[in-house]
Amino acid sequence: MSTPDRKLAAAKREAAAPLLEVHGLKKHFPVRKGLLSRVVGHVKAVDGVDFTVGHGETLSLVGESGCGKTTAGRSLLRLIEPTAGEALYRATPDSAPVDLFGLGGRRLRSLRRDLQIIFQDPYASLNPRVTVGNAIAEPLRVHGIGNRGELEDRVASLLTRVGLRPDVANRFPHEFSGGQRQRVGIARALALEPRLIVCDEAVSALDVSIQAQIINLLKDLQDEFGLSYIFIAHDLSVVKYISDRVAVMYLGRIVETGGADQIFDAPQHPYTRALLSAIPHADPRRRAERVPLTGEIPSPISPPSGCHFHTRCPLAEDRCRQAWPEPASVAPGHRVSCHPVADALAKSAPGS
Repeated sequence: MSTPDRKLAAAKREAAAPLLEVHGLKKHFPVRKGLLSRVVGHVKAVDGVDFTVGHGETLSLVGESGCGKTTAGRSLLRLIEPTAGEALYRATPDSAPVDLFGLGGRRLRSLRRDLQIIFQDPYASLNPRVTVGNAIAEPLRVHGIGNRGELEDRVASLLTRVGLRPDVANRFPHEFSGGQRQRVGIARALALEPRLIVCDEAVSALDVSIQAQIINLLKDLQDEFGLSYIFIAHDLSVVKYISDRVAVMYLGRIVETGGADQIFDAPQHPYTRALLSAIPHADPRRRAERVPLTGEIPSPISPPSGCHFHTRCPLAEDRCRQAWPEPASVAPGHRVSCHPVADALAKSAPGS
């Protein structure tokens, strides 16, 4: 999609009610010690994040390993139970929102048809004792969709759509390459015709050439079925290609959000700039301006007070150690949580 087309699509999404609104999402894992396994602390993997996902949109969650992006994605799907927050889901722009975290039983099970996941490791995500055809058909059986003949036709159609021959349905996962296994995982995610798919590092375990094929497949499927993606990744070159919007996470919190072009062309947060400066360039004559980060990543068991990034930030001030900065607007759809950057934006605003 060209830049003008991307901007037009973004404007349409902003005018409509989002598919998913997440407010104050937290996931704290208890730390237990002693013979009685008493709770002595909590790992604050996700510590209060807010974001939205529009219909037909790709939102990427990026950040260093351990920043909480995978935990956030799995919490949304209730694969792990969130500690706090709400996730308001709208099947259509006109439908009333439903809090995914307040559902249970049959209501949650029915909504799982709309929300699927593609796992990171294509070798571990498939049962080695189950044929790929049965793996794809399993969610259909669980939800009571179709008889045997209809299931076989559906599996064949899904395999064809993801670039595999229908006759491989009777094979086992060990007979496939990593890229082919990930195609099977995508077919399984598509089986129930979902509206939102969490792509949890879906291409990070694949070779670069295979990554490109899978990314192009995901984009084609999005255009064909109107899918929304939460794309979790650390490879920023892939993120730039597939994303409509990007949310940058650090130690369980989001520090900057914006359109893909905004984040990559005009990053504001020091952490975002450091991440982008680490992207390798193919041209050896191009000198990259690296933004070094000093210090160690703090422990999520006892994160720093105030802005979690202040222990490594070159712009840190005293107030950064005392209070978390509220998001400041850089441009429409572009927000950053940083005291010094917010001050600079205020000074440069017209009439200041």
